[in-house]
Amino acid sequence: MVQLRLPKNSRIRTGKTWPKPTGATNVRKFLIYRYNPDDGQNPRVDTYFVDMDTCGPMVLDALIKIKTEIDPTLTFRRSCREGICGSCSMNIDGQNHLACIYGMDEIKGDVKIYPLPHMPVVKDLVPDLTHFYAQHASIKPWLQTETNAPAKEWRQSIADRKKLDGLYECVMCACCSASCPSYWWNPDRYLGPAALLHANRWIVDSRDEATGERLDDLEDPFKLYRCHTIMNCTQTCPKGLNPARAIAEIKKMMVERTI
Repeated sequence: MVQLRLPKNSRIRTGKTWPKPTGATNVRKFLIYRYNPDDGQNPRVDTYFVDMDTCGPMVLDALIKIKTEIDPTLTFRRSCREGICGSCSMNIDGQNHLACIYGMDEIKGDVKIYPLPHMPVVKDLVPDLTHFYAQHASIKPWLQTETNAPAKEWRQSIADRKKLDGLYECVMCACCSASCPSYWWNPDRYLGPAALLHANRWIVDSRDEATGERLDDLEDPFKLYRCHTIMNCTQTCPKGLNPARAIAEIKKMMVERTI
């Protein structure tokens, strides 16, 4: 279910319906969330019709076509178009996805597009990720060492390097955190699946020498233990990662170091 952080006491209203393209025979209907904080009006849902015979196969292709040919005021983030930058994360057909790698053929019926759930909305499909990025920075996502730096590089065995697989690939799109009920309820204190996935990435890195300090920092009823293994994060991750397993591994390490 989509949950949006809207202006207080506001309701989503019915917006404008744009005309269908003339002569098109393969048309799809798009229902897109619109919100402009500067006009003082409630959010709305606008209706667009796209000629799919002249449009690319991905949802982002349709959004770009709408902005370019129909409504230039539509606002959304995008950059790489390859599922690498994480910019075009949004709620599509009830689930969080990267629009650039989510195909139109995966959606049945009308295409409903909203910003990421339970995130403050800057405008239209653009969520405010300031707090999300601050939580990522709080886990100190860099190599921490005390010994003198080697002349060339920090060496790592093939086996130790393999431990990072499934962790380093995260593109910080926030799809997982925005799908997590525990994060919806405690966004100020629970770090969320994305930040904890990155925390585990540095905890298991054989080159890092601050494992104890990292675990100490996460030993908190809210930072880590608000995860109830609902698994929404794993289900929605567009990169096929498993944040829930990463969080479970951190919890396991917390127990092991007390034995």
